[in-house]
Amino acid sequence: MTQALLNLVQFVTGLLAACGCGYYVLCLWSANSFRRYWRARARAESYRFTPPVSILKPLRGADRHMLECFRSHCRQDYPEYEIIFGVSETDDPAIELVSQIKSEFPERRIELVYCAEKLGTNTKVSNLVQMLQRARYDHLVVNDSDILVESGYLRRIVAPLASTKVGLVTTLYRGADGSTTASTLEALGIETDFAAGVLAARQLEGGIHFALGSTMAFTRGAANRIGGLESLLDYLADDYELGKRISGAGYEIVLSDVVVDTFVPDYDLTGFWQHQLRWMRSVRDSRGRGYAGLLFTFGLPFAMLAVCAAPGAAWSWALLAGAAILRIAVAWVIAVRIMNDKRIVGAFWLVPLRDVMALAIWIAGYFSNTIVWRGDEFLLKDGKLVKGTTTH
Repeated sequence: MTQALLNLVQFVTGLLAACGCGYYVLCLWSANSFRRYWRARARAESYRFTPPVSILKPLRGADRHMLECFRSHCRQDYPEYEIIFGVSETDDPAIELVSQIKSEFPERRIELVYCAEKLGTNTKVSNLVQMLQRARYDHLVVNDSDILVESGYLRRIVAPLASTKVGLVTTLYRGADGSTTASTLEALGIETDFAAGVLAARQLEGGIHFALGSTMAFTRGAANRIGGLESLLDYLADDYELGKRISGAGYEIVLSDVVVDTFVPDYDLTGFWQHQLRWMRSVRDSRGRGYAGLLFTFGLPFAMLAVCAAPGAAWSWALLAGAAILRIAVAWVIAVRIMNDKRIVGAFWLVPLRDVMALAIWIAGYFSNTIVWRGDEFLLKDGKLVKGTTTH
């Protein structure tokens, strides 16, 4: 490597590391702003707005935590609600779990809907459209099958919908129960990077303009304003699109201070890579400029590269030390103070590995429009799924 090229590498890696440090400062500021907002709002929030609610839970397959998640929804401290489960296959193993829940909680209004029609490439949304036809109420909550909630969950997430200005409420989520190194890396990413990015976006964009699949609470009226859930039938990131469109219709999106739990699968490294790559390509396709901007968020990996490029320079080691301190500070503030999860602190030693892999996955996200989702291969184009077509 010529000296001129080496100098360029040192400059670029140093600059990107410095930008990443600035991003870490933004994350800390954003987390503090979010906490201040909810401390002020909590003093005024009475949680007395409790309209009847329909909880919609589309299902596909079963896992060892699903029954526990279902039970948590049946134990809500809320005056009136129903739970509608939906499956697209008559032999889906989740059906047996729904039957068990119905027998355990006979006082709850629980219904299982068989969604026979295939309305689009996104089976989840196809099921939701058919489930919504059976919903009795106009206040709706949609969340994933692996979401575990506390007894006050429903009361707290519905409360902001008392304002006609609010069109949707969504929540952050913790990663739980992963027993492999890869699943721990997934949980670390969720709690110390993804959540930090959501809070940073909220700060920079003057609010949230998208939704997270961990919780989407909205009204039937808001859904109708955007053309109904039918408008999302061919989108991979249906949660993102729902929030984006409701925000675009003039509604406010509220990021609740409620944090739910999701159970991370026991990934091997291949499974972890494929899941992260699918998510990255989805982000790239739906938020192209935001995805490109992620380049300036990898402070720790670029600081490590700067040390490799300039191992004898004091500045590179100082930059690495600063990046490491700020990165761990972000991890601690987000995981402990925002997500209320001290368990993940013991895995902080894996943060450098996780961040290096995240940079590699970000780069790989640019090299194909193909994703593998639930065993099927799709082409991702303008946020939509096109089955059976590949480009590399």
